[in-house]
Amino acid sequence: MRAVSLQLTIVVGYLLVALAVGLVAYRLTDRTAEDFYLASRTLGTVVLLFTTFATLLSAFTFFAGPNVAYAQGPEWVLVMGLMDGLIFAVLWYVIGYKQWLLGRRYGYVTLGEMLGDRFGSRWLRGLVAGISLLWLFPYVTLQQVGAGTALEALTEGTVSYAAGAGLITAFMILYVVVAGMRGIAWTDTLQGAFMLVTTWVALLWVLASVGGPGAATAALAESEETAGFLSLGGDYYTVQWMLSTAIVIGFGVAMFPQVNQRFFAAGSRTVLKRSFALWPILCVLLFVPSFMLGAWARGLGVEMPASGNILPAILAEYTPVWFAALVIAGAMAAMMSSSDSMLLSGSSYFTRDLCRPLLTSFGRTLSERREDLIARGVVVAFATAAFLASLRRPATLFELGDAAFSGFAQLALPVLLALYWRPTTRAGITAGILASQAFYVLSLFLTAVPGSYAGWSAGLVGMGLGLAVTVAVSLVTSPASAERRAIYFDGLGAD
Repeated sequence: MRAVSLQLTIVVGYLLVALAVGLVAYRLTDRTAEDFYLASRTLGTVVLLFTTFATLLSAFTFFAGPNVAYAQGPEWVLVMGLMDGLIFAVLWYVIGYKQWLLGRRYGYVTLGEMLGDRFGSRWLRGLVAGISLLWLFPYVTLQQVGAGTALEALTEGTVSYAAGAGLITAFMILYVVVAGMRGIAWTDTLQGAFMLVTTWVALLWVLASVGGPGAATAALAESEETAGFLSLGGDYYTVQWMLSTAIVIGFGVAMFPQVNQRFFAAGSRTVLKRSFALWPILCVLLFVPSFMLGAWARGLGVEMPASGNILPAILAEYTPVWFAALVIAGAMAAMMSSSDSMLLSGSSYFTRDLCRPLLTSFGRTLSERREDLIARGVVVAFATAAFLASLRRPATLFELGDAAFSGFAQLALPVLLALYWRPTTRAGITAGILASQAFYVLSLFLTAVPGSYAGWSAGLVGMGLGLAVTVAVSLVTSPASAERRAIYFDGLGAD
């Protein structure tokens, strides 16, 4: 019982420190939408890099990734740590820089605003927001599932799954309502640095306990089940699977609302360039230790616990109670840093891209004060709904994360075309988005639509379909009278 008390003290104490940082940031926050959602577009290199980094440090990274490495081998590092890191770094500059230029000139806060203005369409603006909220929901749910299973495993069932998920939900609601983007960015920087350090310390601690990396690797080689972990390729890690997964995740990340909005928040072009250059390094530094812990746990004979997450199990086996609790506390804070950013971005998409245009169509306006109240209410409602969904444990962490990444990836190529291909029309981008989304959703729920094609995932095939439809329809349709092609191409200068 004393061990459980110590674990809970460390977890709750860490979350309270993060909340305190948010309260300090709240005192410095202007009461404007731009400051609440984008920190007045003033983020520097370190804060932008680490807030993006921590936003993606989620249950998918700390539990789903090590679980895959435990089951299938450490080549998952190549997918998430190297390939995906490089792909997103390129997209950060290709898409992010253009968005930053447009946001600086026209004051855009959301992706829907940017596209709706260019194509003169409230309907397109609402469509992008609706799709984004649809795929955001399972990813928020994933964080609560991860928090619940982590605390349940850490305390060996003393803290129930529901209590753990409820704890993280309560903290993230309180935090988002109070802090806004500035507070989130500050705590993300703290959490990102903390997780890098503790993950590497955990790796070194485990390796010291088992006799070093050579002994841990030798244990993998001694078992017929894990001998294949030491060579590239296999039934699971096919070339098609690895490329599909890396491409879909990389492009999906670029369309995540909480990541995409950070493109608007950079303080300068130099900040963007430095951040995308450092991104792959941070990815490798995080994913290598966490995924290798999962793979080595298999060779060391650590049994997968009932919670279905291997990371707490190997920490409990080879590190002291207080340190395992500290790592799990950091992992939960990472989940909170993902969820709080998602809730903040989701509220901005709902209020600015759905509520505001709807009221305008009825001849009414939304005041700053009312928008602020609606945004905070949406945070509470969205988080509560995701918590209730998490109680049903709808799927594995990997399945939830994969569905969200692939769903967002369907937006990426039509958006990329809109940013750089002048002939893109309203009809073209709308048809491309609808076609790819419909195809991917059907692949999830209908057996008649396969989930893979000669090894290539339905998510990647859907991206190709969206690209082809956007180009084809744009070539055979004329621009709508309300379209403003020039704003994406004329007069955009660097700082």
